[in-house]
Amino acid sequence: MRRRSLLIAVPAGMVTLAACGDDKDDKASDSASPSAPATSAVPAPKIVDGPLPAITAGTKFGEKPTVAKGSGDPSKDLAVKTVIAGNGKTVAENDFVVANYLGQIWATGKPFDNSYDKKKPLLIQLAEGSVIAGWRYGLAGRKAGSRVQMAIPPTWGYGPQGNPDAGIKGTDTLVFVIDVLEAFNAKSSAKGETVAQDDVDLPKVGTNTDGKAPSLTVPKTDAPKKLVTAYVLEGDGAEVKAEQTVLCQFKGVVWDSGKEFESSYRQGQLSQFALPQMEQVVKGLAQGLVGKKVGSRVLVVVPPDLAYGDTPPSGGVIKKGSTLVFSVDILAAM
Repeated sequence: MRRRSLLIAVPAGMVTLAACGDDKDDKASDSASPSAPATSAVPAPKIVDGPLPAITAGTKFGEKPTVAKGSGDPSKDLAVKTVIAGNGKTVAENDFVVANYLGQIWATGKPFDNSYDKKKPLLIQLAEGSVIAGWRYGLAGRKAGSRVQMAIPPTWGYGPQGNPDAGIKGTDTLVFVIDVLEAFNAKSSAKGETVAQDDVDLPKVGTNTDGKAPSLTVPKTDAPKKLVTAYVLEGDGAEVKAEQTVLCQFKGVVWDSGKEFESSYRQGQLSQFALPQMEQVVKGLAQGLVGKKVGSRVLVVVPPDLAYGDTPPSGGVIKKGSTLVFSVDILAAM
């Protein structure tokens, strides 16, 4: 049986981010987001080049596109075209992608959702049950930095039930323009600039960026009484905010024993920390990540009163009064 994460309060553990909005307009469009899958499993599609409607304005990568109405009948196969070729990481199924997108209905040309107006790219895993199948199959093999256009028949979209809340019928082919900003997988690491670790009374964290777990060495001194947070690698992204969810690699050990209690590297998959929920579990970890830059590796030392205190998880290496030490690579924040 897979062990539940010690760090997340929600029953599903570290689950895929299903929606990134936090205001009323975002909630209204969540039902139309590609992160709302119609079916759990569909056959792999045949991928064809077209037909695809013309992009008539906003033709540069990162610009909100305007797309013409579909002409004639759409293909019954999945139509995919790389409109602008990027040179970043090649995307694979089960990767996480950060993307801007616009979606509209083939027959009417009516947009039903877009992330450009919200100025909030979508963070989504290309996994079954997390995103409509057209995205999973259509983005696989494309590179970060690319603009990809798709025409997705119902089989690989919302299925025969459609999405009534978004005005999508079960017969509608969907047209998407997707700007793939970044892609991450279990071998991703922070790539920031190395920061000197001069305090001999604090743990030392490895600076490797090869996707493998960094070393985490705890000194044979008393643990600090207050929260400590420091850069190991300093990235150049935006600062993390308290209401955000971070996509990360992490490793956690207990100060006194140096024993590891949890690690995304060992699990072989990236983790997501919803910081408002993390406040209810390991408050110090949430506080330690706020204000740190995306793309960074961060050391966070959490005293007992901001961790599990006198009520540690049963049966593990965390004991009453344990100070916890984390290395966290902040890959993205939404």
